[in-house]
Amino acid sequence: MKTKVISITEETEDSDKIYQEASEIIKQGGLVAFPTETVYGLGANGLEEKAAAKIYAAKGRPSDNPLILHIAEVSQLNKIVKTIPEAAKKMIETYWPGPLTIIFEKADCVPYGTTGGLETVAVRMPDHKIARRLIQESGVPIAAPSANLSGRPSPTKASHVAEDLYGKIDLILDGGSVGIGLESTIVDVTTVPPMILRPGYITQEMLTELLGEEVAFDPALYDHSSDKRPKAPGMKYRHYAPKAELIVVEGPSYKVIETIGTLAAEQEAKGKKVGIIATEEYQSGYHSGLIEIIGTREKEETIAQNLYHILREFDKNQVDVIYSEGFSKENFGQAIMNRLVKAAGNKVIKLPDKTEIEK
Repeated sequence: MKTKVISITEETEDSDKIYQEASEIIKQGGLVAFPTETVYGLGANGLEEKAAAKIYAAKGRPSDNPLILHIAEVSQLNKIVKTIPEAAKKMIETYWPGPLTIIFEKADCVPYGTTGGLETVAVRMPDHKIARRLIQESGVPIAAPSANLSGRPSPTKASHVAEDLYGKIDLILDGGSVGIGLESTIVDVTTVPPMILRPGYITQEMLTELLGEEVAFDPALYDHSSDKRPKAPGMKYRHYAPKAELIVVEGPSYKVIETIGTLAAEQEAKGKKVGIIATEEYQSGYHSGLIEIIGTREKEETIAQNLYHILREFDKNQVDVIYSEGFSKENFGQAIMNRLVKAAGNKVIKLPDKTEIEK
């Protein structure tokens, strides 16, 4: 299969023709990669089992890993879910369109091939004009996981999609770099109270304040030994991972810098090529390895936007091992650390500070 790549913006003169071509591919059961505000998605007709199967085949994705249905209007939701709980109505009113996925009981029209065999379905309304227009033109909810090979870093540029899926899908709509850079928050409203299955830009604190009750994380999110079907993408399998071994180092800044520097020097002495993920605040402390600046701690958004791109850059440079600074687990930092630790296969070095040692 030859994959077509088309650049498109709001100013593209023949955009109507491009959307017509892309939507026709969706209608005919094909695959189209497109940008959203979070990451690039790999889209197919979410109500067609054979089309959903093509997504799994192209990505090499486990068949029990559910897909997210993307809609363009709230009115589409009634057709694909059984009920809309009050908590969901509040979240929809406040955060749709946006980087929030909600899990409902599925309607009969949603095939098990889309839900990973579950009686629930994950639904999102993206806040991206290209994504919304494609959904509208296609006339169906679009099932769309991230447009990458399963387990690899998610794509934040069309070139990332091409690296993984060129020759495996019909079309890539190149809408430039995405805004957020991490996948959406996923909240399950089939439980009382609602539960977060994947952290994202819409944080636990934001949801708790909105609903007036504590919204907790599903324990299964951190239970890596569970053999249960995952209720949402990113829960069970290793995700977002570079080819090199990745190790996260957490602790006081001076100890993190010292430890990463020592480990990097030891690996280089063994002939290994080392990559270091550093923030602007700490970068001057490193004197060995290939250093990539991920952003600034003062603006977590910069860290999220650059994470997957940096992991792919290390792949291009064929590094053998990567050491990354750890980040705050508050607010949006929950999502950043979730992706980073998953990418590392849970390899984390936790350094105690002086007060902990004294205790």
